[in-house]
Amino acid sequence: MLGALGAAGATAAFAQGTTSRPATVRLGYQKSSTLIALLKVQGTLEKQLAPLDVSVSWHEFTSGLPLLEALNLDNLDISADVADTVPVFAQAAGADLTFIAQEAPSPAAQAIVVREDSPLKTVADLKGKKVGFAKAAGVHYLLIAALDKAGLSFKDIVPAYLTPADGRAAFEKGAIDAWVVWDPFLAAAQRQPGQSKVRVLADGAGIASYQRYYLASTRFAKARPDVLRVVYAELEKTGKWVKQNPKDAAALLSPVWGLDAATIEQANGRRSYAVRPVVPEVLGEQQRIADAFFAEKLLPRKIDALNVALFKPGA
Repeated sequence: MLGALGAAGATAAFAQGTTSRPATVRLGYQKSSTLIALLKVQGTLEKQLAPLDVSVSWHEFTSGLPLLEALNLDNLDISADVADTVPVFAQAAGADLTFIAQEAPSPAAQAIVVREDSPLKTVADLKGKKVGFAKAAGVHYLLIAALDKAGLSFKDIVPAYLTPADGRAAFEKGAIDAWVVWDPFLAAAQRQPGQSKVRVLADGAGIASYQRYYLASTRFAKARPDVLRVVYAELEKTGKWVKQNPKDAAALLSPVWGLDAATIEQANGRRSYAVRPVVPEVLGEQQRIADAFFAEKLLPRKIDALNVALFKPGA
């Protein structure tokens, strides 16, 4: 059984895969994996991969770290988008993964929020306060970067490591002073009627661009580049479709996510969904993320963010 990994212990679970030419692609995803969710509900990948005699099996995960763990343990072949922080932990563990694609920055799609009646007005006011967030997620880096910009360190707050669902419950009960979360959970909290209205202290603008990455096991990338080309092409096409047809996309996702279409449309409006190849020139922030986590002793070693395998969709 695949369990969630804490950031400090995440690296222990990664191991090397085996070599084969699979006829089924095992694809892992999260609730926030918008483009993959649309491809799944429409059956697009099954149709496009049929000429290659390849079928698809779908595997849902609650967060990115166990998803990449499964990928490198050869329990998956492809990972839907994970936050920019997650590959850093995999890389520090020596995981043998290949970057397939990147979604261009979406800095407003994650934020530090407080309740509307909170006395906290700025990030600097978080000193000594209890802040909830998912450990090793993109919001973890957003919090570290925002604190640094405000002249504080991570040690100046009381961290509460919570999944989005647990974070929402703690936020509504007043068990945490602030919550750092990403879409669609952010939009859901903002639009929730009742007593828990939220106010944004800071989003990623100017501090954390929030680029999401699609990855494959290097074993699978070498064995089935033809499959990766199909997946990349459909991701790129679907990303453009979402931005051009926001209401239709929200209507399709609503029953899948269990959220109303207006909330999904708001969340999707903050994501770029611009799928592009991963090239060394766009990995600069990955190095800043890695250095920040290493400084907080959350990584076992320093890493070179450029020392990764990159898939070339046009090759």
